[in-house]
Amino acid sequence: MKGTPHFKEEQCAPALDLEMRKILDLQAPIMSLQSVLEDLLVATSDGLLHLIHWEGMTNGRKAINLCTVPFSVDLQSSRAGSFLGFADVHIRDMEYCATLDGFAVVFNDGKVGFITPVSSRFTAEQLHGVWPQDVVDGTCVAVNNKYRLMAFGCASGSVQVYTIDNTTGAMLLSHKLELTAKQYPDIWNKTGAVKLVRWSPDNSVVIVTWEYGGLSLWSVFGAQLICTLGGDFAYRSDGTKKDPLKINSMSWGAEGYHLWVISGFGSQNTEIESDPKSLVKQPGILLFQFIKSVLTVNPCMSNQEQVLLQGEDRLYLNCGEASQTQNPRSSSAHREHKPSREKSPFADGGLESQGLSTLLGHRHWHVVQISSIYLESNWPIRFSAIDKLGQNIAVVGKFGFAHYSLLTKKWKLFGNITQEQNMIVTGGLAWWNDFIVLACYNISDHQEELRVYLRTSNLDNAFAHVTKAPAETLLLSVFRDMVIVFRADCSICLYSIERKSDGPNTTASIQVLQEVSMSRYIPHPFLVVSVTLTSVSTENGITLKMPQQARDAESIMLNLAGQLIMMQRDRSGPQIREKDSHPNQRKLLPFCPPVVLAQSVENVWTTCRANKQKRHLLEALWLSCGGAGMKVWLPLFPRDHRKPHSFLSQRIMLPFHINIYPLAVLFEDALVLGAVNDTLLYDSLYTRNSAREQLEVLFPFCVVERTSQIYLHHILRQLLVRNLGEQALLLAQSCTALPYFPHVLELMLHEVLEEEATSREPIPDPLLPTVAKFITEFPLFLQTVVHCARKTEYALWNYLFAAVGNPKDLFEECLMAQDLDTAASYLIILQNMEVPAVSRQHATLLFNTALEQGKWDLCRHMIRFLKAIGSGESETPPPTPTAQEPSSSGGFEFFRNRSISLSQSADTVPAGKFSLQKTLSMPSGPSGKRWSKDSDCAENMYIDMMLWRHARRLLEEVRLKDLGCFAAQLGFELISWLCKERTRAARVDNFVIALKRLHKDFLWPLPIIPASSLSSPFKNGKYRTVGEQLLKSQSADPFLNLEIDSGVSNVQRSQSWLGNIGPTHHEIDTASSHGPQMQDAFLSPLSNKGDECSIGSATDLTESSSMVDGDWTMVDENFSTLSLTQSELEHISMELASKGPHKSQVQLRYLLHIFMEAGCLDWCIVIGLILRESSIINQILVIIQSSEVDGEMLQNIKTGLHAVDRWASTDCPGYKPFLNIIKPQLQKLSEITEEQVQLEAFQPITAGKTPEQTSPRAEESRGSSGHGSIPQGEVGGSSMVSRKEEDTTQAEEEEPFQDGTYDCCVS
Repeated sequence: MKGTPHFKEEQCAPALDLEMRKILDLQAPIMSLQSVLEDLLVATSDGLLHLIHWEGMTNGRKAINLCTVPFSVDLQSSRAGSFLGFADVHIRDMEYCATLDGFAVVFNDGKVGFITPVSSRFTAEQLHGVWPQDVVDGTCVAVNNKYRLMAFGCASGSVQVYTIDNTTGAMLLSHKLELTAKQYPDIWNKTGAVKLVRWSPDNSVVIVTWEYGGLSLWSVFGAQLICTLGGDFAYRSDGTKKDPLKINSMSWGAEGYHLWVISGFGSQNTEIESDPKSLVKQPGILLFQFIKSVLTVNPCMSNQEQVLLQGEDRLYLNCGEASQTQNPRSSSAHREHKPSREKSPFADGGLESQGLSTLLGHRHWHVVQISSIYLESNWPIRFSAIDKLGQNIAVVGKFGFAHYSLLTKKWKLFGNITQEQNMIVTGGLAWWNDFIVLACYNISDHQEELRVYLRTSNLDNAFAHVTKAPAETLLLSVFRDMVIVFRADCSICLYSIERKSDGPNTTASIQVLQEVSMSRYIPHPFLVVSVTLTSVSTENGITLKMPQQARDAESIMLNLAGQLIMMQRDRSGPQIREKDSHPNQRKLLPFCPPVVLAQSVENVWTTCRANKQKRHLLEALWLSCGGAGMKVWLPLFPRDHRKPHSFLSQRIMLPFHINIYPLAVLFEDALVLGAVNDTLLYDSLYTRNSAREQLEVLFPFCVVERTSQIYLHHILRQLLVRNLGEQALLLAQSCTALPYFPHVLELMLHEVLEEEATSREPIPDPLLPTVAKFITEFPLFLQTVVHCARKTEYALWNYLFAAVGNPKDLFEECLMAQDLDTAASYLIILQNMEVPAVSRQHATLLFNTALEQGKWDLCRHMIRFLKAIGSGESETPPPTPTAQEPSSSGGFEFFRNRSISLSQSADTVPAGKFSLQKTLSMPSGPSGKRWSKDSDCAENMYIDMMLWRHARRLLEEVRLKDLGCFAAQLGFELISWLCKERTRAARVDNFVIALKRLHKDFLWPLPIIPASSLSSPFKNGKYRTVGEQLLKSQSADPFLNLEIDSGVSNVQRSQSWLGNIGPTHHEIDTASSHGPQMQDAFLSPLSNKGDECSIGSATDLTESSSMVDGDWTMVDENFSTLSLTQSELEHISMELASKGPHKSQVQLRYLLHIFMEAGCLDWCIVIGLILRESSIINQILVIIQSSEVDGEMLQNIKTGLHAVDRWASTDCPGYKPFLNIIKPQLQKLSEITEEQVQLEAFQPITAGKTPEQTSPRAEESRGSSGHGSIPQGEVGGSSMVSRKEEDTTQAEEEEPFQDGTYDCCVS
């Protein structure tokens, strides 16, 4: 009966009629029953073996007494082996093994053995037994026919797996299945004896359960896939203990998708309760559900790079973007009625070369539901395969097949159901480009066939290419353009496959190339696990006479019951030149006799891709060996194609352990992909009362996740152990581009260090020095060592640095290589290993270098580090913070308090912020109070001295941009320091050099005189203004007014000083949207004229020009009439071209503000010249007039400006117009006393303005009121006044420009 819910009415279960034929009384309790071909073998407790025909007749053969069967260690010892010497011996459990032709038995005293008939006659004289000496506690047995293994469960809780030696007939221990403390710590008193062992129907896994409960699943050669003990013996969150699931009997379902279990939940000790919960304690039938890797049944998938798992009605895969839309977690919560258990992929699947990100993106699966129409008549799924690109999947059920596209999300089934029901796929299926290649049995013709279907055409035999086959095909695989099949008559056949387009239909044709009979080497065809063609051979292409043959199908790899056998082509005969004959007519070379490469092999991976750079990885052969981990058969290449040494073998087999079960190998990426199964405790706190929920809890709750692991470090280490350092270097250099290559080196160093440094006995030949020397070959050497040290405990550091070198030398190497972050890591190691004086000395070195290179984060950490050393905290290294901490320096606070963050809306700003304008006075107190928690004044002084020295250097080298970054990032009190240094470091020694340097640093273009300015003087003057105003209204620059420069918020400032990041759109947007509101907020208090310390005194100039206020209303009405012609646009663009980037403008104005505050007027003049704004020069004059200014500084300014004038005349005529504008101010410097006269000289210019000239400013006025988001009432009436003031100031700023330009052009 089919176990699917959808079966149709006419397909219901057949009527079964059971009747009794005969009763046989064997006069003793029956211990075990086994069916042997036509006979039934019965073991009874009186030590007899009965052989009974199925007809129910004993045939007169008498029962065999076990005491008469001779037993020995192997079949070679004298035929008369010792007999079982005691009377009451009988068989407790036995199982027949067809491929070994004998019985695995467990006796009642715990001994185990294997009984085999010497000849075909089954009588006492013809039986002979072998036994291993060391097993005395056997409890049960299970046999794997495909791999010829016998698994004996023991009372100790482990399972011993034996095989029979072909030559001697002795029982050899293959491996043990035992839980170690590493997998489950408290194992010894938990499991009890092994109760049941069962191999799956596909012989790829074995399931084990113990007396006290728990389930575990193991691969053929002992890799643990699932163990439920973690969940079974856990405590729930309310402190109660979970009852483990005890299993009395179990059996696998079809294809291994189900495990049927009869359970007994410890009912022996339950009292009778009236509570309905007691019902749960009765034994019941449970059903566990599994998913398995495609490679268990269809090993041709091993040349793929995807992992594909198949369940009874769905597929799990991990391939590319097309399919990654939804990935439900494959957990046991799939089915409501019974929790399901998932089977870890037992064999292998693969990933694809679409790129690592898609293959490793996350831990979940892409689940494809198999078409229910196909499943209805063809359950269960037997084979599945995915194509190279991971976009199409084909599945095979009982009859026929179907395929699915991950791109279109559609299934394609046979249109004609009789065609589907007429074929049974026997040997698996594989993709070749767009074709599906499969081996099948044609029921109506009674014929074995090889068929090729095109994916894109309809699924119909009319479009298939069919080739008849002489015998049943058991295995099929595709390599490049060849198909290799293994048949039931033990022959291997090679076919060529090629695409043919005849007319409208595209088909593929198949032709036989070569047949090889293997019957001499293979005892039974069922024992062959997989067969593949590879380009791997014992010779690597260099030694071949014709190198291109290295990429041909060189050899056949055959997995015979776990033994990997290789047959290479025989090249000893005469070689035929390829060009002489057409490839199809070329006679293929015969194969040499087979060679055994490895034992206990579960899976094999090779690739047919070639890559010159990564030959080691692509020409290697990868083996999965179960519990023994993995092996790689690696080619060894001589360096620079020198002639190889005759004594050097050309390949080497390297074993290594990995922590996951491998399902696919990514060759170039040096990764293994797999799946991992975790058992979680399903906690039932929420539904404590329902009986059904109690059942749920009894099940292990399992989650299958994708996983991956790097293996490169294992291989490099194995090569180094074998003194193959040159090969290791070649291999590593081919992989340096991998993103995790630094991690590989670190892992290798870490593992060797842990092993050797913690070893109890002295190591005769330590590997660490070799590994250290190997890592020095790579530029990542310094990082690798320090990362490894930081991740290992302090006790091992001395051992590590004895091998890699003194940390002081490594620190200095980092500094020389300019790798400051790594140097900082070494500093923490030095701090632990050396005295404080040494670490301070190195920290100072690093701090100075970091300052020099502008690594501000590092500088902040270094300041903390130096303080920590100074305050005696040298025992603990400072934790390296990840986030940037605001420093608590006074100078930083001084600016922070006066700013509103640009990202805040003004409503949230507390009212106190608006009155902070008065704090513009100098920061009080000596700089010794810089640090809030001041533990050690000398330390702070030491740090301050370094900071001052750096600031002095920056100023002397005219690096103003760096100085701004330095002050903003480290919270350096620039203003107070500049005040002190006003006459020393903060003097401008050479105005011309300073000017040039600023142009270069701030990317500010040198001014040029436009050619067209000579033709249209008036228009040029006018539109020059338009250009400037347009620029400003576009950016709505909040810093145009000097009064509000202090309003640069902390965030904005630190962003605008990060030189390496361009101004983002977002930054400009926030500036434009919040700009005006900042102006309102900061300008309102400035209406107070008496505020001396603000530079707001510049507004004095504009208070008399009330006529401008009147102008605005008039202009506003006819503003819309402004239109620009082509030539006028050119003027504007010329004007825009003479400005630097917006960010530079913000930075220059900020610096100007700082220098104003500090009274460094010579620097203010230089910045005024660069910005070419006469208002700045005016403002400086006002300051000079209103306060006492050092005569020396005045003299310096005067000589400097003269020098600039001379330079402009000779080298940079573009500056002359501006210098002409400020000529009156320059004269005023000489005659500083005539302030009043000079003020009056300003008046006529303002009065003579025409409305037309002012008009562009209306746009800005409109823009600023549109942008401001502060409700008018909130700031109060003063806001209107301040806005007018601001506009007036800007008007004032521009006037000299127009006037000057006009004059200049006329002259």
